[in-house]
Amino acid sequence: MRHKDGTIREEFVQVEKWLSEKSLAEIEQLNNAAKEHFIYEGITFTVYNDTEGTERTIPFDIVPRILEKKQWDIVSDGSKQRVKALNAFLHDIYHSQQILKDGVIPAEQVLLHEAYQPWMLNFDVKGGIYSHISGVDIIRDGTGEFYVLEDNLRTPSGVSYMLECRNISKKLMPDICHCYELLEINHYPQLLKQTLIESTDVDNPVIVILTPGHFNSAYYEHAFLAREMDVPLVGAHDLFVENGKVYLKSIAGRKQVDVIYRRLDDDFLDPLAFRSDSVLGVPGLMSAYRNHSVVIANAPGTGVADDKSIYPYVDDMIRYYLNEQPILKNVPTYQCRKPEELDYVLHHLEQLVVKEAQGSGGYGMLIGPQASPEQIEEFRQKLQYKPHLYIAQPTLALSVSPIMTEQGFADRHIDLRPFVLSSPKETRVVPGGLTRVAMQEGSLVVNSSQGGGVKDTWVVQRKETLN
Repeated sequence: MRHKDGTIREEFVQVEKWLSEKSLAEIEQLNNAAKEHFIYEGITFTVYNDTEGTERTIPFDIVPRILEKKQWDIVSDGSKQRVKALNAFLHDIYHSQQILKDGVIPAEQVLLHEAYQPWMLNFDVKGGIYSHISGVDIIRDGTGEFYVLEDNLRTPSGVSYMLECRNISKKLMPDICHCYELLEINHYPQLLKQTLIESTDVDNPVIVILTPGHFNSAYYEHAFLAREMDVPLVGAHDLFVENGKVYLKSIAGRKQVDVIYRRLDDDFLDPLAFRSDSVLGVPGLMSAYRNHSVVIANAPGTGVADDKSIYPYVDDMIRYYLNEQPILKNVPTYQCRKPEELDYVLHHLEQLVVKEAQGSGGYGMLIGPQASPEQIEEFRQKLQYKPHLYIAQPTLALSVSPIMTEQGFADRHIDLRPFVLSSPKETRVVPGGLTRVAMQEGSLVVNSSQGGGVKDTWVVQRKETLN
């Protein structure tokens, strides 16, 4: 909220004034009201291997994260540029593989990747769009520069929290919301539906959301989006394949499905193509997909592009495919598969963050400055045994935001996940995103599965005076 000299940033002046007029008890009451809203609406997420129960409400903090429009434009333009290059990369590696032939990216790193899908070789997706829904995780350092922490192209989640955070802000603090000209985000479900419609040539296509079920960590989001888009939420038992086409079982009889927004991983999509023991997928789905009778969003095989070991090459992709300079910076990254970089990492583990290349949810990480000698030694052995499974990055001075604690206001580290919608016709980003906050003092891990919370993200264009 403040400049380095302690003065309040212009975009936070009205929020600071509003907070100063509230007692800590009043702010705490608002946060409690937000928690009750989450419980009433059933806004939960699942924590796997949690002995205290599987479902939790995500912590919410009432103090918004504010970005001026000119700051947001950098985030939005940079995210669009990045996703455009990643889609071009996916088309290339499943067709001519020119970027590999030119030596920009080592071929073995792509072709031997476990997420690389031979099913997608020489298969043309409409408009070259493989990742229709993408999430780009962005941080700011102490100088105010934006950095991309990672890309999410498989089944990125969190957009329902983004929308519900805004609903809570308008419900609990309407006076301060009216002081700002907030750019709206509530049309996201309609933009998502339009993106899926544009992914097919069918008029009035039948769209479904395929969920692995209510035990999935993001099931609330699956149901939320299905309701907001007015499309069926289905499981594998609701679909079947016949004569190379996918059908939905309905009360009115079977309906041919044109677009499947899938929220389960590649391995479980089709037991005839991938894991034979999957009961979450639809037998014959990949055959129908290869027959161009149905669109799957996001496309199978996108995971090879958002792996953390591919991440260091995204800047090169932007230059290679778009002939542009990257708008957003990458965090410097050491690839432990490279002997000279592994040697550096092994000698500086106390200073680095080490991540699994295929990891997610904040699991499988080492934060060197906060780790015990035993934890560091454990990771040293992991790196020496299978170095190709890990990358390492320096610990950046992540920007912070105030949150309400039992002792009053305190600063906590935050990140931002804007959601990019890509179709052959247009790339769209609503002006806002999911701000995740590390609720624990000193923590750099913002994932909800690791105790992180969320804030509303305000993109503001013009401010008025609060009377």
